[in-house]
Amino acid sequence: MIDIRLLRDDPDAVKAALARRGVKAGEVDAVVEADVEHRARLARAESMRAEVKELSRQVGEAMKAGDNTRADDLRNRSRELGELEGAASAEADALGDRVRTGLLYLPNIPSDDAPDGAGEEDNVEVRRWWPEQDLGRPEPERLEHQQTPHWEIGEALQILDMERGARLAGSMFPLFRGAGARLLRALTSFAIDRHSPEYEEIRPPTVVLTETMTSTGHLPKFADDAYHVERDDLWLIPTAEVPLTSMHRGEILEESQLPLRFTASTACYRREAGSAGRDTRGLLRVHEFDKVELFAYTTPEGALEVQADILRRAESMLQELELPYRVVDLCCADLGDSSARTFDLEAYAPGVDRWLEVSSISWFRDYQARRANVRFRPTGGAATQLVHTVNGSALAWPRIWAALLENGRQTDGTVMLPEALAPYLGGELLIKAP
Repeated sequence: MIDIRLLRDDPDAVKAALARRGVKAGEVDAVVEADVEHRARLARAESMRAEVKELSRQVGEAMKAGDNTRADDLRNRSRELGELEGAASAEADALGDRVRTGLLYLPNIPSDDAPDGAGEEDNVEVRRWWPEQDLGRPEPERLEHQQTPHWEIGEALQILDMERGARLAGSMFPLFRGAGARLLRALTSFAIDRHSPEYEEIRPPTVVLTETMTSTGHLPKFADDAYHVERDDLWLIPTAEVPLTSMHRGEILEESQLPLRFTASTACYRREAGSAGRDTRGLLRVHEFDKVELFAYTTPEGALEVQADILRRAESMLQELELPYRVVDLCCADLGDSSARTFDLEAYAPGVDRWLEVSSISWFRDYQARRANVRFRPTGGAATQLVHTVNGSALAWPRIWAALLENGRQTDGTVMLPEALAPYLGGELLIKAP
């Protein structure tokens, strides 16, 4: 969340920054006003508490002096004031909850370098890459035999069965089989090998506490997009970013430990509540998918280099997988709520003739760390500071799987996979119908 001190000291700057994201000034003003009221009620309650304490002292003195009438009068005043103090404290607590809720709903302040814009159409393409670009090869054309969508390729090769997946779990839950399932497993092994040992491999739980989901900004605002196990009050993770962000929740790290880097392969679950009717075919939008995540705690000064490292790693993997892609700098209005700056990687899929987002690499400043209370102690003994968090997918597999099939489709309907996956597939790179 945003630092409440910044809201108190310079609310106009916060309103101007959040206006770039489309946040109305009234949303910021509501939090500022609630904070002013909260502090006033706290001060009033504390003043009453001090007065009650003083009255109690005077009751004792009156009792010692044998003045029972005065003691009774003081007790009555103390009792009445105590009731008023209790009411004021309750009001202060309620206002404090309003302030915290308001802060939880306000998005992060965007980076000065994030492009301005009103939506996805204003995102800025930074660069493109395709195989043999460095040798002067022009951008590949969309060949006729590649103009088949992955769900038709998968069905023909008997490696993707959306119908049986829906029969088991409902729509948008894919079922991979045979070479399709092996390809998913190979991609995960390929990714983990590329990131270890620089990023410590973690296998976190895929169900987490409400507090864990709140730390990343997924709750309370985006509860409708998440799967909630109500009986146990647990949440299925939408990304491994969620448990990784809370790995050191409530702890103080040493600056010498930073950056602290993790990678995790997990299943991820998303309701996609706001996307009814969109991209419902194949793997373009699914409720369950596998993903390898990269995450780091870092100092504020090191955050942008950590983000650049994750971006380099994700791009390098796409290049090894021989997938044409582009890097997109998200405009302020298209940023995720917790992010200050995000670069998306989009792989080209000729079967659907679309650029598919396969990774988002985001710098969060101290927005998540403030929620999770993760700090570091600077070398030299200065006061503790909040860490910055950075994360990115490297990579998310459903759309990568789809792009590999569509880009690798041969004229005879088989699919040729990139050489980088050979060690993970026993050298069998050609997928053909059984």
